[in-house]
Amino acid sequence: MVSVEDVYHVARLAKLMISENEAEKFRKEFEDILSYFNILDEISEEVKPTFHVLEIRNVFREDLAKKGLDQDSALKNAPRKEEGYFVGPKVVE
Repeated sequence: MVSVEDVYHVARLAKLMISENEAEKFRKEFEDILSYFNILDEISEEVKPTFHVLEIRNVFREDLAKKGLDQDSALKNAPRKEEGYFVGPKVVE
């Protein structure tokens, strides 16, 4: 059971000013929250905890070696190429 004094105490700790109407409203909300924890206590210990809503599985593909592009195919759309290599902008003066 949550009292109005408990609500004022929490409000003081949070450095909040609350009115009498707000104190009563928060008292009811605190009781609702605490009653929800009572529902959780009723759950059997046989129920395993759930850390994720969906089962987690590895989504990575297998790391298998496979043949890549040949040099001509790789350079096909290069804007600049020279002697079979990509040519990029000069970055060091």
